Amino acid sequence: MATKNKYIPLIVGVAIAAGVVIGGKLNFTDTSDNLFTTNSKKDKLNRLIDYIDYEYVDDVNTDSIVDVTVNGILDNLDPHSTYIPKEDLERITENMKGDFVGIGINYYPYKDTIAVIKPTEDGPSESAGIMSGDRILLADGDTIYGRNITNEYISKKLKGDKNTKVKLTVYRKSEDEILEFEVKRKSIPIKSVDAAYMLTDELGYIKMNRFAETSFKEFKTALEDLQDQGATKLALDLRDNPGGFLGIAEQIADEFLEDDKLILFTRDKKGREERTYATRRGDFEDGEIYILINENSASASEVIAGALQDNDKGIIVGRRSYGKGLVQREMALGDGSAVRLTVSRYYTPTGRSIQRPYTNGDNNAYYNDYYKRLRTGELADEDNIEVDDSLKFTTPKGKVVYGGGGIIPDVFVPVDRSFDNETINYLRRRGHFGYFVFEELDKDRSIYQDVTKYDFINNFEVSDDIVVRFQDYVNQKEGTNITFVAYNDEIRRLIKATLARQLFDDNSFEEVLNKEDIMVQEVILLSNEYPSFKQ
Repeated sequence: MATKNKYIPLIVGVAIAAGVVIGGKLNFTDTSDNLFTTNSKKDKLNRLIDYIDYEYVDDVNTDSIVDVTVNGILDNLDPHSTYIPKEDLERITENMKGDFVGIGINYYPYKDTIAVIKPTEDGPSESAGIMSGDRILLADGDTIYGRNITNEYISKKLKGDKNTKVKLTVYRKSEDEILEFEVKRKSIPIKSVDAAYMLTDELGYIKMNRFAETSFKEFKTALEDLQDQGATKLALDLRDNPGGFLGIAEQIADEFLEDDKLILFTRDKKGREERTYATRRGDFEDGEIYILINENSASASEVIAGALQDNDKGIIVGRRSYGKGLVQREMALGDGSAVRLTVSRYYTPTGRSIQRPYTNGDNNAYYNDYYKRLRTGELADEDNIEVDDSLKFTTPKGKVVYGGGGIIPDVFVPVDRSFDNETINYLRRRGHFGYFVFEELDKDRSIYQDVTKYDFINNFEVSDDIVVRFQDYVNQKEGTNITFVAYNDEIRRLIKATLARQLFDDNSFEEVLNKEDIMVQEVILLSNEYPSFKQ
């Protein structure tokens, strides 16, 4: 299983490069006529494609040639200038928009049937009466079960225009009944805030997974709720957050920084600079702030961490971040596809670039940086972090910080190898925990009907029998014969967290994991050690 998983960090790196949009839509000051005037270079490319289209001995899909050509051009630029094919753009745009129109369910294609894992809280399906465990058989009379039903077909039947209705025929296993529901489609949020709750009486916790259009609103709502609960300190968890829109990161940084503090500046190839400063809008300027980062915290996550660190605000906790200091803008290509092109670099308030080195046209070494960090021992010991003295900068209060490849935290926390290992990460990415837990609950959901969220999080223990059943489940699905002796505690923890998510909410998932998360526990200790900490 570890062999199958050896490329996972590489895949994560590619996802960061392709999925991160830091900046806005393309908005050049020049007109399109000026940008795309005819010249010999463009004519050459057009002539070649036309020549192949009309004269080549065999039929050729020239669209695919164009795709290969565009990718070839971008491959010779930087790792974050990317081409987005038409078939991917809608999904990516929807994800960064922060919502979609649908019926509001998480589902699992269980034995060729759409099984509802959990309806979205306060969503249209929950309001209509659909419950976890329900099987959706028909949508407007059309069958949506069977071996040949694709996810695209299911999505087409369940999604639609806002406020339109769909009639669903549902089998409810717990009652052994066929039920009919009419569900009105609504905007369903794609949440950026995975969790927001109180770690201690004073310390609030917010975990964000990206910076989409709706992310600041979500963050602000969560922060205000925590403040109402007494939070004067905040742990903002940006681990594994690949970034997103630059403007959203600036707004969040503004919540913590005093008026007129520099958040960042950008510089394009002509040397033009744009500077962004904090405004009077910040509501947490007097609070203690802890930013959690790791090797997969990139782009907009690094903007926030760098802005606070360079302004001597708060404490950055974790491991050196990804190292992405390039700004992209998106340009539609007219056929449903788009290009995200690097148009400038950004710099933290002290003037440092945190973009790690890359060689144009050779991205392998860039994406294999994770293995370099692993090989050098950087993930386990801060003394192994490589720094370049020529890229040394000093904050207003005299703290030394470095450019040249990510944000180095103020307080280092090594990777938890008992939990963050290839086998467990593989099982999580494959969805085995979620699917197994669904099937366990599906046997008899009434077992948990009187269990409160608080009692579950604090008192429930995963039995040995459940771990053995999970082991058998994985071996059956993967065709392997592994045992979880070395990962027993971690497997229990993830099964419990997944049970909490499906029984209650996403907050419960993070609460279970964070009880033994060494970085979160470090933040709690820091918060307790410095109760009157001010910057």
